[in-house]
Amino acid sequence: MAKWNKKYLKPFKNIYVLSLIGFAIWMLFFDAHSWLLHHDLNKDIESLENEKAYYKSEMKKDKKSIDELTTEEGLEKMARETYYMKKPNEDIYIIEYEDSTKTKEDNE
Repeated sequence: MAKWNKKYLKPFKNIYVLSLIGFAIWMLFFDAHSWLLHHDLNKDIESLENEKAYYKSEMKKDKKSIDELTTEEGLEKMARETYYMKKPNEDIYIIEYEDSTKTKEDNE
């Protein structure tokens, strides 16, 4: 058992090996440019890139909606569906299904 300890612990008695191990530990965990800090920053970058992609897709949807509203037909369609506007000689019938209306149970 003593031979085994001497065999494997001998490199750790060298001052250069000890300083190298200490330097590696310092750089991995305690330094301002440590691996842990870079790992956290990389996760932040990834989440920000995901947000960027989401907002770009939302911008495309909004641009499509704006393009639809710039035409006369698109504007009329939005006014009829959203604000229930009508022409003077028309009647509007709103059909609501039972599962689409809110009840007191839904609000609770």
